[in-house]
Amino acid sequence: MKIHFYQPANPVLRKYIQGYYFMSKDDPDHALRYLTFPNNFFIVSACQNAEVMENENKIEISQSPEENVLVDLVSRCTSSTEIYYIQAINEITIYFKPLGIYHFFNNENIVFLEDEIIASDFPEIVNSILNESDRETQIQKLEDYWLSKFIEKDLSFVKKITQNLETDISIEDIAQKNGITRQYVNKISKRYLAKSASEYRKVHRFRKALIQNKQIKNLTELSYENLFYDQSHFIKDFKELTKITPGTFFKKVNTEQKNIWLFI
Repeated sequence: MKIHFYQPANPVLRKYIQGYYFMSKDDPDHALRYLTFPNNFFIVSACQNAEVMENENKIEISQSPEENVLVDLVSRCTSSTEIYYIQAINEITIYFKPLGIYHFFNNENIVFLEDEIIASDFPEIVNSILNESDRETQIQKLEDYWLSKFIEKDLSFVKKITQNLETDISIEDIAQKNGITRQYVNKISKRYLAKSASEYRKVHRFRKALIQNKQIKNLTELSYENLFYDQSHFIKDFKELTKITPGTFFKKVNTEQKNIWLFI
């Protein structure tokens, strides 16, 4: 079973969507198992005729004898998760950039967003897309759907807070700079980003280090370039997020790939 990853062709969608991948039950029907790692994306997936079992840090997907479309929103990915496809299925998964998903749905609170997605026409539309046999047609219909839902919202203040969290400015200083309290910074972060300010920052540093590793191979330099206090701090956070050391991770995981997973 293969995973095919694409970036949006439309420039409007590229501003808000990192990319999406397709899986097909018509691919060779063998099991697929991999580890996925923390990120700050909002991930919407739709599986056709599938059964899903979730345990702590593990998700198992298999074919269902009954017709269905299972839609799921993952907004709080702060630890490594094992994904196990027992059998090949039809699936589309969309990765929205931080704050990006709010430009396609009415709700601006992560607590209510999944219910809105499930109650919308998305399950019906994605089911029809998965019934298409031609990949170019699938992609075109998917992009047409998101463009039909696009709403240009003014999220400038929240975006400013998010951008501040991606720097080395302390959370206290972010609050003062924006004329709000530290507690309100956390409230905004949890409402829009599904993580506390410190959690969002930790995951952002981790992901930035994965990108920087392409140019910087020395762990000490990589630590300082990505706003860690020192190498020990880098290793501690890395192990907390991935369950393995940076050295082992970079040996086993190809960070050149668009989807950074460890196949097991």
